[in-house]
Amino acid sequence: MNVIGHGIDLVDVAELRRWVDDSRNPLVPRCFVQAELDEIGDGPDRIETLAGRFAAKEAVIKALGTGFGAGVAFTDVVIHRAPGATPEVKLAGGAAKTAAVFGITGWRVSISHAGGMAMASAIALGPDTQPAAS
Repeated sequence: MNVIGHGIDLVDVAELRRWVDDSRNPLVPRCFVQAELDEIGDGPDRIETLAGRFAAKEAVIKALGTGFGAGVAFTDVVIHRAPGATPEVKLAGGAAKTAAVFGITGWRVSISHAGGMAMASAIALGPDTQPAAS
């Protein structure tokens, strides 16, 4: 696989909690699709999980090189993680179009939590550009 882009992001969990609780401009409906919220649930680690997923979305957008705005919305990037599996990236809308333009065919994402912070790294992958050995 060929590395096309890399992004990393760090989120303060307490700050994210303030954004989530802000009734004037709530973060959750602007940044997460219902499938993500259903998967995260309402357990005691909900805010930490949201912070990790938010960091992963930011890291993916940085790997795409576009930033949010420019035809790409937070909800265009969906982070899915089945129990016991690594996080997966699913793109829609402007994010999917941008990934196609750059030839991105896969992702590697890592999410970590420590000391009240959530961090994510995303690597955008494309087809191997090395010629096949003969």
